[in-house]
Amino acid sequence: MADDIKAKLERYKTAPFDSRFPNQNQTKNCWQNYLDFHRCEKAMAAKGADAGPCQWYYRVYKSLCPTEWVS
Repeated sequence: MADDIKAKLERYKTAPFDSRFPNQNQTKNCWQNYLDFHRCEKAMAAKGADAGPCQWYYRVYKSLCPTEWVS
């Protein structure tokens, strides 16, 4: 699984289509990935594991959200 995530991160260019958010307005998608990133980091820290897989959510919300929201 970790190899699969690393491979996806290497090929990452922009956020992929998410069928939960089919509309043009991607505000909810931005917010959900922001929350998922912080939940993932918190869960990994509680386990004492590497937070590397959380970088997927980070990259997605950084590419979807306006710069003013994430700076």
